[in-house]
This record gives sequence, C-alpha cells and structure tokens, in this order.
Amino acid sequence: MEKMSLNFVKFKRHHWWQSCYLWAGWIEGPFGFGLLLSCRLVQAFHLYYIFVRRRLPPIRSYALLPSILLPWVVVATLIHIKKPLNYHCHMRNRWIIPIVSLHGLYIVGLIAFTRAIHHVEFRFHELKDLWRGILVSASSIGLWVVAYVLNEIHEEITWLQVASRFMLLVMTSIFVLAFFSISISQPLLSQMSLRRREHPELKTMGQVLGVPDSGLLVPVESNLQIDPNQPLDKLLLNRSFRQSFMAFADSCLAGESLHFYNEVHELDKIPIEDIVRRIYMARHIIEKFVAAGATMEVNLSHRIRQEILTTADLTDPNLFKSAVNELVRLMQMNLLRDYWSSMYFLKFKEEDVMRRVGSNLEQMNSWNFSPRLSSVRGSDDPFQIEVTSTEVMK
Repeated sequence: MEKMSLNFVKFKRHHWWQSCYLWAGWIEGPFGFGLLLSCRLVQAFHLYYIFVRRRLPPIRSYALLPSILLPWVVVATLIHIKKPLNYHCHMRNRWIIPIVSLHGLYIVGLIAFTRAIHHVEFRFHELKDLWRGILVSASSIGLWVVAYVLNEIHEEITWLQVASRFMLLVMTSIFVLAFFSISISQPLLSQMSLRRREHPELKTMGQVLGVPDSGLLVPVESNLQIDPNQPLDKLLLNRSFRQSFMAFADSCLAGESLHFYNEVHELDKIPIEDIVRRIYMARHIIEKFVAAGATMEVNLSHRIRQEILTTADLTDPNLFKSAVNELVRLMQMNLLRDYWSSMYFLKFKEEDVMRRVGSNLEQMNSWNFSPRLSSVRGSDDPFQIEVTSTEVMK
C-alpha cells in the first residue's frame, strides 16, 4: 500500500511536459498543424468554387472542416493506441515518413487551390491572406522538424526538450489565433467587416464594392408621379417611394423583402463584364437573404430558393429575377394596401410636394436672370456710363 502511494506521488510530481502523446499526438496534430492547415484548405476551397467555378460550394464549412481534419484525428488515435514513442517522445522510423507526408500533403493541397485562384482580382486581401497562411504553416513545420532533429541528437539535454515543447505550443496555438481567426465559412463577410472598421461610413456591401449611388437617399426619380393604381414593380423604380415603403415595412417587422429588392437593384448596377464584383454582391445577397437561417431570410418558395442555391453561374443577370417577382407579388398583397393609409405615405406626399415646389422655384429663378440683363438699355447701364466717363477723361 505504501509503495502504491509513493508511486502515485511520484507520478503526480512527474514533469507534465513529458506527456509525449499529449504533445506529439494531439497538440501537434488535430489541435495544432492539422487544425491550422484544415482551416486554410476550407477557405481556399470555398474561394475556388465561388470565384473560379462561379457557384456556391457543394459542402458547407461545418461539414467540410471535420472531414478534412479527420485524417489527423485518426493518426493521433493510432499513435495513442500503438504507443510508438519512447521516453524522449522520439518516434520509430516507420512512423516518421507517414506523418511527415501528411503534413506535406496538406501544404501541397493548399498551394494547389491557391494557384488555381491566383489570377482572380480580389477586392480585398483573400489571396494575400492565403499565401501568408502557406508561409506560416511551412515555416512552423520547418521549426518543428528542426526541434525534432535536435532532440534526436541531444537526448540528454532536458532544457532542450522543454524549449521544443514550448515552441510547439506557440506554433500550434498562438499562430492559429493570430493568423487564422478570420472566418473560414464567411471569408467575404469577414473581409467586409474589416473594411467597415476602417471606413465607418460604409454600411452596405454595395458601398464597400463601390457600386454607383449605393445607399444614396436622395431621390433622383423625384419627378415621377406616384399613382396608387400602378403595379408595385413600377412604383419601386422611384427611389424616394422605395425608401418610404421600406421604412413602413420595417415598422411592420416585414422589411426583409424590401431590403432584398434594394440589394438586387444595386447588383443590377454592376456591369455584366465586372465578374468579380458581381460574384461578391451575389454571394452577399444569398448569405444574407436566401440561405436557410440567414439573418434576413426572405419568404421564398422551395423551388426558387433551390434554383438560386444550386445555380451554375453566380454572375447570371437573371439569378434573382424569379425571387424578386415572387416577393413583389407578396408585398403587393400583404403590405401595399396598408401603406396607402399609413403616416409614411402622407409624409412621402408632403416631401414630394415640397421637392416639386423647390424645383419649380429654381427653374423660375434661372429663367428670370437672362431677360433682365438683356433688357437693360445702354443709357441706363452703369458699365456703359463708366466706359463713357473714362473716354472723356482721355
């Protein structure tokens, strides 16, 4: 009994950093380089599908990441079961080649996906971020190999083992937090949020992408008459009416359809040949309004929703046409009648009258300047008098 207690105390006092299978099996593997490389592979895979294939990725990140990380978990489990490490955490030769090959395979895959998208003119820094990930990953694995070789040569140096494990902890945890905290499932939205912090005045994706008149509230179409008998799709062409109707819909907690219409309207301003910006905008609209569980998910039929989510071309100018038509019909049935009797419509009419009066006054003032100047006679013209007195003095 006394011997067992001594062994227990001895085990407790044993250096925790010498737990080889914790460090070399799990922290270096699934929770270290495996997680680091898998996250970047998921992001590269998504960017490849979106910007090269021009379609949404077939696998969501929450399913793809565990699948890519699975080989690391399997290897760590086998190492834990087979116990191939000695007291100094050194591995037998027959295990070294497969593990080094696993590291190299993931780096090669990341390079392959990154090269496939290197020609894309990204609006943000996605490509630069991926290349930085490759550099950091390769450098970290290089340092790990150096530490392993040093431990093989100098097995008797205890502090070297401590330093190598501390370096492994730094590479597998701090690097992950410092370089790979950007969302792997939403790289575009995360880049957009970084842009917002730099420019607080940018509130919409259209403004971030530089879409003309994006978010502009000044009604360019103010001269158009608003007739309640017109269909809603014609009325929504007037920006001032659209903003008023959107405010009313938001007050009824049903403004998602108007915001969707507004974002699609901004997408239509981007030229067809500007493929990259159209992909950014289309992906943003899908993730914000169409995808299941989106923050402002709109009420679409299953058929139309699936047509958008499974589209073969995110740059298709008719991608959201059916969805817009369906939502306009729903708004006309559910919201438009209440809007005509609301305070929002009365306020819109008052502002529209004031704008028209102001516009007429400006036109009248501009018309009156030229006739008055042209009707001044020479004898009454003070400039004519000044010129005459000058000539007399001469």
